[in-house]
Amino acid sequence: MNVQRTNNTIDKVRQLQRKLYQSAKINKARKFHALYDKLYRDDILLKGWSTVKANQGSAGIDEQTIVDIESYGVDKLILEIQNELMEGVYNPPPVRRVYIPKADGKKRPLGIPTVKDRIIQSAMKIVIEPIFEADFKDCSFGFRPKRNQHQALEVIRKACNNKGNYVLDGDIKGYFDNINHEKLMLLVEKRISDRRICKLIRKWLKSGVMEDGRLETSELGSPQGGVISPLLANIYLDYLDTVWERFYSHLGKLIRFADDFVIVCKNYKDVSQTYSAIRLIMNRLELNLNIDKTRIVNLWGGKEGFIFLGFETRKVKMKRANGTEYYATEQWISNKSKQNVQAKVKETLKDSTLYQDIEVVIKRLNLKIVGWRNYYGISPARTLLKIDKFILTRLVIWYNKKRQNRKLYKYYELAKQFKDLGLKRVTFAS
Repeated sequence: MNVQRTNNTIDKVRQLQRKLYQSAKINKARKFHALYDKLYRDDILLKGWSTVKANQGSAGIDEQTIVDIESYGVDKLILEIQNELMEGVYNPPPVRRVYIPKADGKKRPLGIPTVKDRIIQSAMKIVIEPIFEADFKDCSFGFRPKRNQHQALEVIRKACNNKGNYVLDGDIKGYFDNINHEKLMLLVEKRISDRRICKLIRKWLKSGVMEDGRLETSELGSPQGGVISPLLANIYLDYLDTVWERFYSHLGKLIRFADDFVIVCKNYKDVSQTYSAIRLIMNRLELNLNIDKTRIVNLWGGKEGFIFLGFETRKVKMKRANGTEYYATEQWISNKSKQNVQAKVKETLKDSTLYQDIEVVIKRLNLKIVGWRNYYGISPARTLLKIDKFILTRLVIWYNKKRQNRKLYKYYELAKQFKDLGLKRVTFAS
């Protein structure tokens, strides 16, 4: 795909999205009925392909990879997709079930669609996302354009500093596995009246999961792993955001990132009423709170804190220049996140890498360190210095094993050597 073609594709796609967003924003009651023909436009499918290619990912049940598609011919595949969509004969295959390890030792199930299906889902997302973006509330930060975790954390910090002393730390039990298809489609159809668009979304919801050669179908859930799944999940929980904003916002400030949410309240009475209100809303959505993980947190005087998006939020005693003390909200990398970082450092520096040159190992470590710094760098320096020390210590141990020396032999000399070789730090840019 040449540069000119790519730029033209991006421009045309943006124009369409801008037009759809503005139309939806101006008229909150408008239903969009002529969208399906946009789905198989050249520019939309090409943009969908470029998104899928950039994200890489595994093959679906057909075992076709990104490389296989490129060998087959991208233009050839897109022409086939166009024909199938125009003729209305496209039927998405089941997703391939895979499991990824979680920090607590459990495994998270993912459903991996085929590359072809991911292209079509990307095209669908391009077309319908601007319409729902016009409706989504400011309290929602997950999997949305120009919104991220740091923005959510900043809203939480400000709310806690603004007399927010109690927090409902919410957890929805098996959210993605329990989305009610019929209720989700009712929410989709509030904005989309194009029957072919709605029919295709229903097909994705009903396509099922292939695991160990067995097809499993369900009347509930939207498999994690699909391109369209985060948008559908946000559409479903926008009901929570809407009801909260309309009827309960006086109780506290809701901050939601996908299926994780907290509500910051000023007193115990408000947070107690918040808990009851959330249970009622979840009941309407046919979802359940995870009772073991959902809790009321008392931030007063730094007594407790809570974990959200990998950070611990807690009130810490501060002192003004005149000597008076006060409490302010701080956020730093949680112990669980710190342990995950340490585990990845150990994995990077395992014994099987001892044959590699130190420059190669430092380069690989730096890629991870920059990522951690970009995300966890908003933590106070005192909490990140310990991670830098851990990384340096493990690298010294690794290097001495390579040289068959004692574990911390020439620690400070090696620390300087690694710095000269470009070893970066999580604490600050280097």
